[in-house]
Amino acid sequence: MSYYKLETHRLRLRQWQGSDLIAFAALNADPEVMQYFPKCLNSDESELLATRFHHLIHKHQWGFWAVELKENQKFIGFVGLHAQPEQFTFSPCVEIGWRLAKQYWHYGYATEAAQACLAFAFEVLKLDAVVAFTAYPNLASAKVMQRLGMTYLYDFNHPRLRQDHLLSRHVLYQIKHSEFLAQAHTRHFYSYSCISDD
Repeated sequence: MSYYKLETHRLRLRQWQGSDLIAFAALNADPEVMQYFPKCLNSDESELLATRFHHLIHKHQWGFWAVELKENQKFIGFVGLHAQPEQFTFSPCVEIGWRLAKQYWHYGYATEAAQACLAFAFEVLKLDAVVAFTAYPNLASAKVMQRLGMTYLYDFNHPRLRQDHLLSRHVLYQIKHSEFLAQAHTRHFYSYSCISDD
């Protein structure tokens, strides 16, 4: 089986490896990183999530990729694409998402990797649109969506959370293929390859 690997100037988006698990567990146990999620994850839950991401990439050739710095091969989190066929009122759709360890915040890594994922979504997967969403208080993530050229559509209640939950209210953003192509910076900033996943 093969899968796609993406590269930008500073980053490599690749299949998950066993060596990612310790750093991923630390990331998912960090209250700051998980502030806008229902709870932190323990090491078992974190490993299950990484295994799920690995399986989906193996199955579809793309997904929530593990992200590493090209300069030193350090794992910093994940960025990628995920199909949502039926969970939301705006399904079916493909979402773009990211989660990075806090020591790698404020370097533009999430935006850089997400731009590559959007280019891949439109150029390779031939999608018409990509969505993104986050809890209403998560202004930092919403700013990344705005930097990506995504447009705010509306608020919604996340179906997996009680309506009275503090994080239930989410914001939905979207970018269409035509809108992405209109952005001059989207061209020639990333590369992709299809490699064996043996």
